[in-house]
Amino acid sequence: MQGKKISVLFVCLGNICRSPSAEAVFKKKALEAGLDLIIDSAGTAGYHTGASPDKRSQSVGIQRGYSFEGINCRKVAKQDFEKFDYILGMDNENIANLLAVCPEGYEGKVELFLNYAQSEEDQVPDPYYGGKRGFEYVLDLIELASTGLIQHIKNK
Repeated sequence: MQGKKISVLFVCLGNICRSPSAEAVFKKKALEAGLDLIIDSAGTAGYHTGASPDKRSQSVGIQRGYSFEGINCRKVAKQDFEKFDYILGMDNENIANLLAVCPEGYEGKVELFLNYAQSEEDQVPDPYYGGKRGFEYVLDLIELASTGLIQHIKNK
C-alpha cells in the first residue's frame, strides 16, 4: 500500500459514544505506533449530526489521556464504503445497518471491531443508557481492539 494511507472508520448507532471513543483511542494508539492513518467515525443513524461526543464518553476517555478534539457526530455516507479500508461496527445491529446501505462490492470491508480483540465479548455494548462503569467497560474493550488492529495493520 505504498503511497496510499490506510483508512479506518469506526461505526456505532448514533456516533455519540462508542465510535467517537474508538476514533479518539485509535488516533492516539496509531500515533504512538508511528502509523500515519486516516481515522474517522460515523453513525448508522443521524440522530446527533454535528454534536460533540457524549460528555460521559469524553470524561472517561480524557481521564485515560485521549483527546476528542475535532470529533463531531455524523452519519455514514455512501462514499465512506469506497474511501475507507476498514469499516468497523461496534455491534451486530451496526453491521446489519451498514450492510443494508453498503454498495455492492464493498461488503468485505465491513466487520465487527472486536474481531481484533482477544476478549470474551464479540460486540461493544452501547453504554448510552447506563452509568459510568458502562463507559469505562466500553473503553476497556476499545483499547483492547485498538491494540489488536494496530498490530494487524503493522503486520500487513
